Amino acid sequence: MDATARSRSAVRYDIGDHEDRPWGSWRVVDAGSAFITKRVEVGTGHRLSLQFHRHRSEHWIIVAGRGEATVGETRTKLQPGDHVAIPCGAKHRIHNTGAEPLVFVEVQLGETLDESDITRLDDDYAR
Repeated sequence: MDATARSRSAVRYDIGDHEDRPWGSWRVVDAGSAFITKRVEVGTGHRLSLQFHRHRSEHWIIVAGRGEATVGETRTKLQPGDHVAIPCGAKHRIHNTGAEPLVFVEVQLGETLDESDITRLDDDYAR
């Protein structure tokens, strides 16, 4: 992303950025002025924190494994090909309930896109 695009929004990711987390890992595969695309892998039996975002919505497309998503009060079983839409401000989490890694593509949309826009409500890893 060029400096001009970065200055118009608060996107703080670059293609190739990645992080290992206690539940698995993520890697940025594309970035624009108001979107980020990540490849996310959740280890067997692990789940992300129950969280929400003030500045972004997310869309998850499941590409491998099985799991369960919680968005608001709704729980949905997931398999490859399923899509989860998470509105800005909605509490959500994903849980790998299968026997292999759960892999999904995450598209974040918003004007502020960075890791500081996570409010954790419940976390298995005490973060």
